[in-house]
Amino acid sequence: MVLRPGHPLPPAPRRPPHLRRPRPRRLRPPVFLICLVAGCSICWFNTVCFVLCIRSFTSSNRPLALSLSISFNGLSAAFYTLFANALSPFSPSVYLLLNAIVPLVVSLVALPAILLCHPQDGHLRIVPKVDKHVFLGLYILAFITGIYLVIFGSFTTTNSIAWVVLTGAMALLALPLIIPVSSSCFHVDTHAPDPAVPLNHDDPQKPLLLNNDHRTESNDMTQKTVEHQMQDCRLGAILEKGRMLVLCEEHSAKKLIQCVDFWLYYTAYFCGATVGLVYSNNLGQIAQSFHCQSQLTMLLAVYSSCSFFGRLLSALPDFLHRKVSFARTGWLAAALVPMPMAFLLMWKLHDINTFVAGTAVIGLSSGFIFAAAVSVTSELFGPNSIGMNHNILITNIPLGSLLYGQIAALVYDANGLKMPVIDKRNGMIDTMVVCMGAKCYSTTFFIWGCIILLGLVSSIILFLRTRTAYTTAAGQQVVNTLAKFQVDRTP
Repeated sequence: MVLRPGHPLPPAPRRPPHLRRPRPRRLRPPVFLICLVAGCSICWFNTVCFVLCIRSFTSSNRPLALSLSISFNGLSAAFYTLFANALSPFSPSVYLLLNAIVPLVVSLVALPAILLCHPQDGHLRIVPKVDKHVFLGLYILAFITGIYLVIFGSFTTTNSIAWVVLTGAMALLALPLIIPVSSSCFHVDTHAPDPAVPLNHDDPQKPLLLNNDHRTESNDMTQKTVEHQMQDCRLGAILEKGRMLVLCEEHSAKKLIQCVDFWLYYTAYFCGATVGLVYSNNLGQIAQSFHCQSQLTMLLAVYSSCSFFGRLLSALPDFLHRKVSFARTGWLAAALVPMPMAFLLMWKLHDINTFVAGTAVIGLSSGFIFAAAVSVTSELFGPNSIGMNHNILITNIPLGSLLYGQIAALVYDANGLKMPVIDKRNGMIDTMVVCMGAKCYSTTFFIWGCIILLGLVSSIILFLRTRTAYTTAAGQQVVNTLAKFQVDRTP
């Protein structure tokens, strides 16, 4: 083709739609801001719930209330699924609508009861002895609710059956309301120091002054206990320098980040429960790589249900405190023990049974730590600073998600193959890395297991450094019991 001078050039031939290069899609600012506000609201909501539990319940019942509230937090996804299946099972946008309406409605309904549980005078009254039975009943109801959701929550049903299942779940959720409000609302003086340390499960108004004989005997007992623990813990300077001797001492943010025990605690959480959380976030891709895509719903149900029951089990130390005297940091370390074993087994064995069992163990352990961590933070660094201190602690979650997710992505891409895919929305061809087989995550499981071993070591050191404080608190509990017995026998 010969072009004359001044003749316009012919238009360039256009590529077929399937050969065009896809334009990079940018995230719209409104969507980004909405996601940012939603993330901040979740942190705010959790913090307010923790602070309300700390201020509304006595020291003997705080861990039970915290564990119960965090346990039901783990069931929220199951309830949202039931709502969505009943309203519009094939519309993903219904979840956004529920997220916008349900928290606001529940907060408005709960607000009057919360205000009634906080009198202005802050008067401290005697806690009834039936409180433990009330919490035991609440835990039994929570256990039944969890079993109900595990059995019926993951089934694909018709719209009418979905409404029946949702009605049953709402009835179970409303059963605790039959307990009188007076049995669950405690008037606690939040401004004065709490005379009952977290391990004191007796009357908060018991006499705190003893006669000289009992006072001398209690001081000798406590001093001998502390000296004995100090001799047992001479494993190095890390166990002695700046160790904690009393519980519930308030820590400001500056004092917190200068505390060795906090960084041990931070490492135990960062290298423990956060790994389990990242595992759950990647469970869909892990199931696809292990050719278990058809069983993904079952795996998600196993993890969420085991996480819920693990959160319930975090209250076990408070129900067994009279039979088993063990520091809560020790329970935290014990909960970490099964996690590296589960990851190392999944690294070595690649069958579906090991995969399901490992998912269950990881859910139990991580759920226990999530629920127990709030009580541990309150006991180690002060109940009045729980909102600030616990938010500083959980900064490890986004950091750990970024780090551990990047490790998994690098291993996945190194063992995957680039495959062309067609975008069904615009017909454009793009390439993506797809990895199938055990090699995609075996190395990741090994690395995650080794990281959790580091967290286990950190939690054991934290237990050795803090058990003196817990032993001192237990000794004070014995002293208070003797004082109460003496007062009762006095004519």
